Amino acid sequence: MTLTQLEYVIAVDKLKHFGRAAESCFVTQPTLSMQLQKLEDELQITIFDRSKSPIATTTEGRIVVEQAHKILKEQKNLYNLLSDMKDEISGDFKLAVIPTLSPFILPMFVHNFLKEYPKVNLQILELKTEDIIEQLKSDDIDAGLLVTPLHENNIKEIPLYYEPFYLFINPKNELAKKTKVAQEDLDINEIWLLNKGNCFRDQVLNICNQKELASNKENISFESGNFETLKNMVLKSHGYTILPHMAVTEFSAKLKKNIREFKRPVPTREVSLVFNKDCLKNKIIQVLEEEILAAIPDDIRELSHKSQEVIDIH
Repeated sequence: MTLTQLEYVIAVDKLKHFGRAAESCFVTQPTLSMQLQKLEDELQITIFDRSKSPIATTTEGRIVVEQAHKILKEQKNLYNLLSDMKDEISGDFKLAVIPTLSPFILPMFVHNFLKEYPKVNLQILELKTEDIIEQLKSDDIDAGLLVTPLHENNIKEIPLYYEPFYLFINPKNELAKKTKVAQEDLDINEIWLLNKGNCFRDQVLNICNQKELASNKENISFESGNFETLKNMVLKSHGYTILPHMAVTEFSAKLKKNIREFKRPVPTREVSLVFNKDCLKNKIIQVLEEEILAAIPDDIRELSHKSQEVIDIH
């Protein structure tokens, strides 16, 4: 039995296809198939039922898959432990960031981080919150930048900053007459939302004390995957949307006239660096935290959660 064979087992179990598994492992399909057959002969069991489409993992094979994950995790932990013992900060590090954060936070710190720590091979993925949690649990990534709290027992959260929300409003809307708005002023059917799967959407619904949309009085229903589209829909159509602080800081003076602050307590999101409690890449996580904190604008850094209302994503 080899570690390479176990990697092939995990790949086939995940992808349910020998060809795609071979491609993900950067080998030919005959090579992968031959190695898996050798492993099955050695263990004297059938790991995969090849007669089914997609390929199915057998009951005995499921045990092999579970142990393969544990063995490869321990191998990875050994390398991480040895790397963390070195004076230099180096190694591979996979960081996932949610889409509503990545356009704002990544440009602030990535360039300087790579300059300060050239021996860190930083791989950044853009994933939704639920996918980050899943990939943390499966050790496919090392850390995530997202909105907390997550309420996950085995995931550690380091709050980095608190970011207030603003209302971006069509000038013809009644709320445009107000200098500040209260959460109870909002009509869920007037709000342009991000699409399902974005934690920011869930936060907006929570601000409005809604779990889902009510019946829409307009003859259009539209949800977007980014703030820019929501902003343009407000300007060209009607209603309003809710945007985080960093999304409005670079607005022109003309666009800023459409921004309204919330009355206290101001709805806010808590942005955190998260990772597994048993993560062994502590040095990289520490310097990553330091670089992000150093890059955060002063007006955000000075905010305390005490004067804000952190909106849960659940």
